[in-house]
Amino acid sequence: MAAQKDLPKYTVPSLTPEEGAKVAAILQERLHALNDLQLTLKHIHWNVVGPHFIAVHEMIDPQVDAVREMVDAIAERIATLGVSPKGTPGAIVSGRSWDDYDLGRASTIAHLGALDEVYVGVITAHREAATATESLDTVTNDLLIGHLHDLELFHWFVRAHLESSGGSLSTGGASTETGAAAAAEKSAQGKP
Repeated sequence: MAAQKDLPKYTVPSLTPEEGAKVAAILQERLHALNDLQLTLKHIHWNVVGPHFIAVHEMIDPQVDAVREMVDAIAERIATLGVSPKGTPGAIVSGRSWDDYDLGRASTIAHLGALDEVYVGVITAHREAATATESLDTVTNDLLIGHLHDLELFHWFVRAHLESSGGSLSTGGASTETGAAAAAEKSAQGKP
């Protein structure tokens, strides 16, 4: 729980300052993750090469725009709760619990393999945040659920490039971005 001095002076009606601070802290973690995601998506947009370049290059920009809107909505909800949202580069880096995206210039399929893992992490944590706010603040819960709809849709767009006609993902079994990128690349080359 937030220390008394860290509590907001006000929050939304029906929440206590302690509850408002708790919801804001959950949202701050999501703000860091979504700020990181929008930057990662733009990085991928600039660095994909090879077959299907234009399809992936153009698929990513609407995702960037949508995630930027999510960032704004979350930051505004934090402020509505009476807490100052932190969106500076230093805050993102110090507040995140994941490593930086590893791929630079790489094939479209390698980036999509890595992005599959990025979306798994973001969506899993977003679902946890939605669960944590379900009984605490229905407005925040609704916001997070709305974001999940779009995030899961974007994840499906990525996975459609990685899926075989039999429904298997070329990244199956990978647990890291670089591992997923390598598995997707290997599968695309027809290697077992």
